[in-house]
Amino acid sequence: MDFSAILTSALSGALGPVAAAYALAAIGLNLHFGYTGLLNFGQVAFMLVGAYGVAISVSVFAAPLWLGVIVGVLCAIVLALLLGIPTLRLRSDYLAIATIAAGEILRLFYRSSFAEPLTGGVFGLQQFANDFYELNPYPPGTYGVGPISFGARDLWVITMGWSLVAVAGLLLYLLIHSPWGRVIRSIREDENAALSLGKNVYSYKLQSLVLGGVIGAFGGMVMVINTQSASADSFDPLVTFFLYTLLILGGAGRVMGPILGSVVFWFIVVFLDNLLRQAIASGLIPAGILTDSEVGAMRFALVGLGLLLLMVFRPQGILGRREEMVLDAR
Repeated sequence: MDFSAILTSALSGALGPVAAAYALAAIGLNLHFGYTGLLNFGQVAFMLVGAYGVAISVSVFAAPLWLGVIVGVLCAIVLALLLGIPTLRLRSDYLAIATIAAGEILRLFYRSSFAEPLTGGVFGLQQFANDFYELNPYPPGTYGVGPISFGARDLWVITMGWSLVAVAGLLLYLLIHSPWGRVIRSIREDENAALSLGKNVYSYKLQSLVLGGVIGAFGGMVMVINTQSASADSFDPLVTFFLYTLLILGGAGRVMGPILGSVVFWFIVVFLDNLLRQAIASGLIPAGILTDSEVGAMRFALVGLGLLLLMVFRPQGILGRREEMVLDAR
């Protein structure tokens, strides 16, 4: 087996645009779960409305890309308000139920034949990010360091994606170390104590839900701009599971947690994918045990096993502290 090629592919995946998109969405989830203690099981819904806000605005209404980004942000704000206003006064499990249901309802709606004139139905929308690629400052060619290289197109998406991650991370750092952030963390630790100090807990929760949802929407935008394709089936509930996996891996309640978690998570996923495929091709794994078509399921089964072991032996993740995982689910 060519371990050099396996490592090169894994490093490229860890630094690629998909890892940047997931890091963005996980930063928003970190604000919800890691800092505020909100059980949001539907972060993928914010990614979906952000992605389709761009795609529909450009493809259907011929709007410029910058306007599509604004529409995507507004859609995320509206979704957060629709989910948060009726549930955030109740126990945290009501928000969990509402968000996981919203993600699946929106996915089914966007792929339905009823919405096909706007969303493209099961086929989705394509080729709506040409304005973005026309701004590419990199001349055609290949760029990289050592064995890791990217084309000019991919490098432009990577540059923009990780720049947004840096901006979102800096914004989160400033917010968490501000008076607003101290109130947010106090709500996570003891909501009743924050109420006794005269803080409007409901308002702060709603603000956190909106802001984290907007950051998640940017993650969805990066994802579809990278592929120039917005398909509802790309935003299934499994995406939220991945976001929680990499957030827990990196460390919830830490600014760098979701960023490091995304890099490590996609390194492991791509590494396992290439390792298993090369092992099958070289005969180390007999075809009767595992085939190429089963590699995708097997790699995520191994990731799930790793997450289980992580929760047993180090639930706080790489950078986190154990107390960050303790929630008051009343």
